[in-house]
Amino acid sequence: MSSLRSLTALIVEPQSGMRANLHNMLNLCGINKIDHAVSSGTAIRPLKNKSYDLIVCEYDLGEGQDGQQLLEDLRHNKLIPLWTIFIIVTAERAYEKVVSAAELAPTDYILKPFTADTLLERIARAIEKRTAFLPVYHLMEHGNLNEAIDICKVGQDKYRKYAIDFMRLRAELHVILGEPAPAEEIYQELMKTKAVAWARLGLAKTLFMQDKFGEAELLLKALVEENSRYMDAYDWLAKTHEAMGDLPQAKDVLTEAVGISPHAVRRLRHLGDVALETGDIDTAEKSFQKVVSKAKYSEFRDPEDHVRLVRTLVKKGDVKQAGTVIRDMEKSLSHIDKTGACKALSSALVHTEQGEAEQAMHHLTAAVEACRSVDGISNDMKMELAKNCLDHNMDDGASEVMRDVMSNAADDAAFAKAMEVFERAGRTELAQTVAKESRKHVVELVSSGAEKAKQGDFKGAVELMTAAVRKLPDNPQVVFNAAVAVLKYLENVGWEQRLGDRARGYIESARRLDPSNPRLVPLSDLYLGILKKYNVSAAGT
Repeated sequence: MSSLRSLTALIVEPQSGMRANLHNMLNLCGINKIDHAVSSGTAIRPLKNKSYDLIVCEYDLGEGQDGQQLLEDLRHNKLIPLWTIFIIVTAERAYEKVVSAAELAPTDYILKPFTADTLLERIARAIEKRTAFLPVYHLMEHGNLNEAIDICKVGQDKYRKYAIDFMRLRAELHVILGEPAPAEEIYQELMKTKAVAWARLGLAKTLFMQDKFGEAELLLKALVEENSRYMDAYDWLAKTHEAMGDLPQAKDVLTEAVGISPHAVRRLRHLGDVALETGDIDTAEKSFQKVVSKAKYSEFRDPEDHVRLVRTLVKKGDVKQAGTVIRDMEKSLSHIDKTGACKALSSALVHTEQGEAEQAMHHLTAAVEACRSVDGISNDMKMELAKNCLDHNMDDGASEVMRDVMSNAADDAAFAKAMEVFERAGRTELAQTVAKESRKHVVELVSSGAEKAKQGDFKGAVELMTAAVRKLPDNPQVVFNAAVAVLKYLENVGWEQRLGDRARGYIESARRLDPSNPRLVPLSDLYLGILKKYNVSAAGT
């Protein structure tokens, strides 16, 4: 097919013979722009800098991540665009396991052995479907979700063979926008046509969003009973139990899910958190041990996982093993900026358990100092740090850290959770003081950015708000105004691809954090208007 000659492809396959075989097959299909990777790690590195039309990935990648887990990492960390075709190659004996446990479905599966003709047929089929959905994907990539919904309706009529897929995507877009009612209506309609599991799961999500937890629970329980490998349903059932305040049930559901699909790091981490909260130290320890062990094969390792494990071991009283975990973190993750803060907090936990208050306070001070200069430390870790500062009467350190946490709160629930850290320590008055300071800080930050832009200092506004987002990535007000600052720069100074990509990312984050914000539509319109002004295509090229 001559239309395939322009495609770029990445083969992810550990066996050299099979890599050569796949390369030859792609050549026979007319695809010549081909790169190779031998593992998930070597695949992720080029994907951080380059986009491919097609990825052909072996399911069994040897030690470390499998092909399905690689896909989930790529999607979760947004390293591949929506229109990238991802085909998993797998042996027939593994096919049922792969398909039934998939969190995020690839474009297609191909069972070994297969011919070049089979591969060509699957690629051609994927290209045909991608062509139908490309206008929607471009709108989604650039944050114009309402228009994407309208195009889905058009596509539903124009491409009848993909009508159900367009309906499904339209429902998912309503969910992203925080509009459960129209999404529920679409899922109900889909269930009349075909009682597919994903439609029932989608309906359960919309019920959850409307706080109809009992109805959602019934749907989700039925789903996991009918298909014991439908992992997404387990995750939402656990989430529903948590929302209902039933943590032991959530733990049981996650334990069952991990038993079926034991390699998903995010689920293992979730199980560890819930187990620790319920006092099940053994389950928490096992879960976090597996997280640390499995994550070492990922390009997205997080030293905070070591902190979680150390915290669990300290609660168990095993300070010797906790010390080993700290040394491993220091040795293997020294290249990550926030490792210093994580090591300091972990060391403080160990010294506290050993009754060495002075040493513990020394490390807590170091952790607080690290938080000033290092981005990317989660709110959960900062709250753990603040809690330990309060336990040692280090009110200034706790207040400094919690100002950032409260300023970075994504919603009222997150803000209340932060307040609880002080309240549990019997420091309600201090909580109110810090809360007031954090709100003032955000207002002053946003006002300063707006004032710079108003005075024509568009570069200064961008620098200020970019730094603010790095520090407060979950505050919807900060992220929204950072998007405005970048767009005003582009509108008045000129197009820069780097800043255009940043603006798009900020708009996506603002939508995720506050999907019901009515100002998102004009913000997206401004972005698209700037693209048009500089004759930049929707694909960002």
